[in-house]
Amino acid sequence: MSTALSSAPLSPGKNEKILFWASFCTLIAAGIGFSVRGVILEDWGNQFGFTQAELGTITGGGLVGFGLAIIFFSFFADRFGYGKLMAVAFLLHASSAVVTFAATPVYGAYGKEGAFWCLNAGMWLFALGNGTCEAVINPLTATLFPRQKTHWLNILHAGWPLGLILGVMITLGFDQVGGTIRWEYKLGVFLIPVLVYGGLMAGRPFPQSEAKSAGVPLTGMMKEVGLFGFTLGAALIGLALANLLPSVFGLPAWIGWIAAAGVWLAFGISTNFAPGHWVLAFLYVLHALVGYVELGTDSWITNITKQVLKSGTNAQLAFIWTNVLMFTLRFFAGPIVHKINPIGLLFGSACLGTLGLYLLGQDFTNSVWPWVMAVTIYGIGKTFYWPTLLGVVSERFPKGGALALGLSGGIGMIGAGLLGGPGIGYKQDYYAVKNLQQTPSGEATYERYVARNAKGELEKTGFPLVTDVLPGTAPAVAGLDNAKLKVFDDYSAGFDADGKRKPEAKTTLESDLEVLKSQEAAGKPVEPKLKENLTNLQEWWVKDGLPNYEADKPNLAAARMYGAKTALLATAAVPATLAVGFLLLLLYFAATGGYSQVHLDENTLKTMQEH
Repeated sequence: MSTALSSAPLSPGKNEKILFWASFCTLIAAGIGFSVRGVILEDWGNQFGFTQAELGTITGGGLVGFGLAIIFFSFFADRFGYGKLMAVAFLLHASSAVVTFAATPVYGAYGKEGAFWCLNAGMWLFALGNGTCEAVINPLTATLFPRQKTHWLNILHAGWPLGLILGVMITLGFDQVGGTIRWEYKLGVFLIPVLVYGGLMAGRPFPQSEAKSAGVPLTGMMKEVGLFGFTLGAALIGLALANLLPSVFGLPAWIGWIAAAGVWLAFGISTNFAPGHWVLAFLYVLHALVGYVELGTDSWITNITKQVLKSGTNAQLAFIWTNVLMFTLRFFAGPIVHKINPIGLLFGSACLGTLGLYLLGQDFTNSVWPWVMAVTIYGIGKTFYWPTLLGVVSERFPKGGALALGLSGGIGMIGAGLLGGPGIGYKQDYYAVKNLQQTPSGEATYERYVARNAKGELEKTGFPLVTDVLPGTAPAVAGLDNAKLKVFDDYSAGFDADGKRKPEAKTTLESDLEVLKSQEAAGKPVEPKLKENLTNLQEWWVKDGLPNYEADKPNLAAARMYGAKTALLATAAVPATLAVGFLLLLLYFAATGGYSQVHLDENTLKTMQEH
């Protein structure tokens, strides 16, 4: 047996337990930040006037940073040690809060574009911190529990849904306090588990991975991954850079592709162009799809549920329910895997995920209990995707060490960031606009609520990466302006059950303008860009929005519902593809003697070296 496995105690000691639960806290921090951001997306859209696609770009960019950080630091995790990387993660998490909280004052000075930059950069810093943690905690857990990797990786990743639950409970708690609680206070709570994991891990000794303990060098881990496996990672890195460089640095997209090609070539030279195993490469493809359907959908499910159920509280409660299921069930992955093996668990999960999303896209789930039933099926389906897939990679390809695990998680995150978050946001915009344009009076409604830039031009966005590569497949579309929709929704909320206008009813826009007037009357400085944006919005409402309110009301309700539900229905194709992929793996392992865990004993290492 390898040194790591033969010396591993049946039960972990005090240091190992502290390291594991500190790792658990990193996912709580990530979950809280992700969950709260999902809830306050509406606040950002309302305050800064973003479209669904723009909000999706902010969330998606964060996931891309998450994935890039995992891949980058996985190359150095065993070389520099896990403790040093966790110190980097702590600094990244702290700095993300500072940059994100700057969005409001920057918006006042520089407008929508400035706020977008702050939120995007803050999301990237937060994601880089998460990615650095992920590059450490997965191989660390596999090292701490070498006999039950899949089981303990599932328990570790129960920290993620727990963080999601706490995030929603935080926002609900603030809402119950009364008054308008700014989104900055809600988001800032994620710093508590950051301080906890930082304190627990500070100065503590970390073990080496199974591969490192067995004497496998970095080049050996790279050969285990091989060109088959790394090609997908390099392609996604190229896509990420091609998407990032033009929008952030004003550089041409081809530079990103050249950089990714250079990384791929360097990897090939370092490994003598060893191909690796096709099964590992196939697992990476499946993890990219897992990222799309799990994290991409989670980015939007609260907003979509609120749209369908017409209740923010019910949407948050439904989100809590699905994540309570995930948190609980992940503690029982071990017994399930013992009975049906990890691939069988993944196949069943994909089937349930497909059914759940299909049901969520149907008209009969427009009320509370049918929606809860469908979202329960979806929630059970998504529970085991991520940690079980990591467990399979670690159990079948232990020689890959932290690098093999890091590439798997990184590919999943980049897949979610490049396609999942932005893609589902685009689909909502696309189908809502399509519905409006097919309604006789909907075209006029669309013209009033369409998103435009400062020059009055339509703000068009396409399905990420697909529109440019396959023209006409996913045509660019100008979505609806969330700032305008917020005024519409506020005005709609001002009526009582009898359809009469409440005397005290007031839109957020009216309140904000009153605050500005009071500041001017008191001689206080007023942010000029903020005043300009609010004034323009008020002029639009008085001229176009309010006079056409009754005509636009049914059109907007139908279009927004259609956009949200059809986006989920279209997304069901992703877990359906996963089900086919896992079925193929089941057949492969059945034909080759069955699924079993691989350990790094001397004979195994010798056989690997010969091949």
